[in-house]
Amino acid sequence: MRKQMTLAVAVMMTGALYGCSRGEEAPAPQAAPVTVANPLARQVVDQDEFTGRFEAVQTVDVKARVGGYIQSVHFKDGDFVRRGQLLFTLDPRPAQAAVSSARAQLSQAQAQLTLAQANLTRSEGLLAAQAVSQAEVDANRGALEGARANVAAANAALRTAQLNLEFTRVTAPASGRVSDRRVDAGNLVAGGSSAADVLTTIVSSSPIYFVFEGSEALLLKYQRQARTSGAAPVSIRLQDEAAFNRSGTLDFTDNAIDASSGTVRLRAVVPNADGFLKPGMFGQARVAGAAAYDALLVPDAAIGTDAARRVVQVVAADGSVTAKAVQLGPLVDGLRVIRSGITAQDRVVINGLQRIQPGMKVQAQNGTITPQAREDQTPVTYAPPAATGTISGTVSAAPAAAPAAAPAAR
Repeated sequence: MRKQMTLAVAVMMTGALYGCSRGEEAPAPQAAPVTVANPLARQVVDQDEFTGRFEAVQTVDVKARVGGYIQSVHFKDGDFVRRGQLLFTLDPRPAQAAVSSARAQLSQAQAQLTLAQANLTRSEGLLAAQAVSQAEVDANRGALEGARANVAAANAALRTAQLNLEFTRVTAPASGRVSDRRVDAGNLVAGGSSAADVLTTIVSSSPIYFVFEGSEALLLKYQRQARTSGAAPVSIRLQDEAAFNRSGTLDFTDNAIDASSGTVRLRAVVPNADGFLKPGMFGQARVAGAAAYDALLVPDAAIGTDAARRVVQVVAADGSVTAKAVQLGPLVDGLRVIRSGITAQDRVVINGLQRIQPGMKVQAQNGTITPQAREDQTPVTYAPPAATGTISGTVSAAPAAAPAAAPAAR
């Protein structure tokens, strides 16, 4: 009897638990909301980005061509000077004395030349009368030639003395911005050799060079491009500027590739009429890498990583999510170029990636992909038509792999 009652109680409890479990069954999970959009199709131009430094077209150390005492300085530190403008004056009195001495020596040589000419003429007349020998006539002719040589030497010495007097006025050898004076008036300076004292320096200001380094592959590309379209245009910005609003042209590539780094030195010439750009400044440059081509673009935030692959999440018509491997290109107008892996009809997830996984189903809401109006100036916004949120970010047009090397395609 006790066994029967125990069995009945157990059956009743099992039924009650079964009823409770059926009544409290959890509802099916809802599909995650995401924003999708078709890739933006447009023509783009790849741009290679580099970091480099500005260099002056001309840099001159100003030295005196003769030694002497500095008498006066004729410029203010930092002035813009023209070629031939007077910068320093050395004490001219020693040079003036040398010029007077050279002139006296020239007068003496000219007097000896006149005497030699008279002696030769007299001896030739006496030779006709057989009053002198031929040897004496030849000696007088030789003395005349020697006197002429002495006059030429005296003239050269006078020109040298006059040049030394002229060199006591130190003028600007080139136009540009002058540095501060290194020697004040009253100091004795050495001149006339490579070891002479540097009085100041001058750097030209307009135009100015922008020098950077690129890979061998980029060198080959630019050389082939130059054969068909001429010098490549270059856009430059300074480290505190957002936009690449300074323009130049690529005008020089070095004659050899550095064997240790595998890079080659390139140079662009940049106008600098206002003199704002200074040698030694750093900057970033973009060089147009190729002609325009058709490309598909998506937000950089829509690209994920799957092991060694870069992928985007694509939503099918039934709401299922599929990861597609893609090959990436550079950033253009804040969007990433997709070289291969998707089509213009694919619906790419641009918002809500953190809530989905491949294979699951989602609730897709349509959005749009909008490029930046101006790179590096305003945030790029991907705004769907419905109230589904936005994605913003500020990016550069082509990320550099290293400061002095070309960016590698991702």
